[in-house]
Amino acid sequence: MKKTLPILLSSLVLSTSLFANDNLAKGLNVVITSKDAQTQMMGMVLSMMTLKQKKEVNMTLCSDAGDLAVKGIESPILKPQDKSPKMMLQALIKQGAKVEVCPLYLPNTSKDETVLLEGISVAKPAEVAKKLLDKDYQNLSY
Repeated sequence: MKKTLPILLSSLVLSTSLFANDNLAKGLNVVITSKDAQTQMMGMVLSMMTLKQKKEVNMTLCSDAGDLAVKGIESPILKPQDKSPKMMLQALIKQGAKVEVCPLYLPNTSKDETVLLEGISVAKPAEVAKKLLDKDYQNLSY
């Protein structure tokens, strides 16, 4: 009995920690502002990995990263995927990610909604704030 009790307690602690480490988040909120292609790509890669885990992705593109949402503006191809951040963004949209541009982006770049890629809309600040404050989502900012 003396040997059994420590083994049982160890098993209980290990199994409890496994359940405690299980990420129960519904998904990921990603805000990308960086102009740097490698930084943008990391946001895209982590978003794709999140979708592959059957979790939601809400992405907001602001400042220089808003260019990723515009038709005709290219982004560089990066290793090892041999894809650009824009290519990954379009794949994310096809996989179900919700992608929006900041409401400040279009008017401050003298553009309107007609320049946006299919599947991208203009964010509503109140909705973005609500998502960022939702404890069921993890937040990443690049």
